[in-house]
Amino acid sequence: MGADLRRPRRLTTVRPVHIAGVGMTRFGRHADVGYKQLAVAAARAALADAGLAAASVESAFVSNAIGASTSHQEMIAGQIVLHEMGIADIPVFNVENACASGSSALHLAWMSVAAGVTDVSLALGVETMTGAPRPDVARAIGRGIDVDRYDGGDAPAGRSHFIELYAGFARAYMERTGATSEVFAEVAAKNYRHGAANPLAQFGAAVSAADVLASRAIIDPLTLMMCSPFSDGAAAAVVVSGDVLARCSGVEVEILASVIASGSANPGTTGNAVVKASRRAYETAGIGPGELSMAEVHDAVAPAELWEYEDLGLAAPGDGASLVADGATSLGGRIPVNPSGGLVAKGHPIGATGLGQICEAVTQLRGHAGGRQIPGCRFALTQNAGGFLDADNAAISIHILGRG
Repeated sequence: MGADLRRPRRLTTVRPVHIAGVGMTRFGRHADVGYKQLAVAAARAALADAGLAAASVESAFVSNAIGASTSHQEMIAGQIVLHEMGIADIPVFNVENACASGSSALHLAWMSVAAGVTDVSLALGVETMTGAPRPDVARAIGRGIDVDRYDGGDAPAGRSHFIELYAGFARAYMERTGATSEVFAEVAAKNYRHGAANPLAQFGAAVSAADVLASRAIIDPLTLMMCSPFSDGAAAAVVVSGDVLARCSGVEVEILASVIASGSANPGTTGNAVVKASRRAYETAGIGPGELSMAEVHDAVAPAELWEYEDLGLAAPGDGASLVADGATSLGGRIPVNPSGGLVAKGHPIGATGLGQICEAVTQLRGHAGGRQIPGCRFALTQNAGGFLDADNAAISIHILGRG
């Protein structure tokens, strides 16, 4: 019998890869600012953070998920942004991988440097959502599924199919584990508290679980404050080799693992994409989940945090609610999750979301997070998901970063 060629192959020769600089705009409503201005601001901030000139960039990977439906720019958004910055002649790749677009751009930048193709690569993500008609945005988001199977991707009452699917997953989780809507509300309230300490977050306030439950009902068991908002914003990371690192001004952060996977054929029996990708990431980084200092996870809806705790190995199956009850995932707890505020509070500009998570992880590892700083932060994990194939994410990204 021949070898199984379907198994993801790792690079046989991998150079150490570092993030030398990060930059991010505030996530929120920027209806009067175009995607070009947002993207340029984040990219320039990342280069300034790294202490590198724009001319140092040798390749760029620019993520944007639904621009064709919102800004109406198609196909060459990345080239347009780089042209605005005076960067020419280099290879520029436009990346679209649903809500995992930003982290996919980082993975490609990592691959470029790890393989020795370039020494300096820019990963940049941007999205504008609030200036377009809400039905158009919801429709664009909702088409991150197999539209042939879901009536063209249009959900009832103007909702995206994502909300329908997430609500179904939440109800199934409640039946399987005994979790309650109050626990989901506690997760959201935690993230709003964290967002209040993040000046780049869209929302942040000292809200209670009761406040979350009292917000407008969307679809059982989800309320408005349990759902990530429409957002505008951009985020970027400058990825470099060790040879370039000495020229950089930022505090060293190494990419210990960068894993991209797609949905599993039989997630209920063989493990879903998050389970499989995170195991590969832990193996590559040489650490286990118990050694993480923090995690940024894809809480497109607050209940998702609970099963993500379990899929990532932070809690035993069915035991995610206990982390919330113990305060383990709050700032000051054993394993703070979404210290940035997460997607629910920080915001969810789709093409920028994964790189926004990276910006928070780098900021924490450097010890520069101010009032939300995690003491002694050493290892950080980010989990970014996009689209759905039946009951599993279509795209999943896991990154593990370590302090130099």
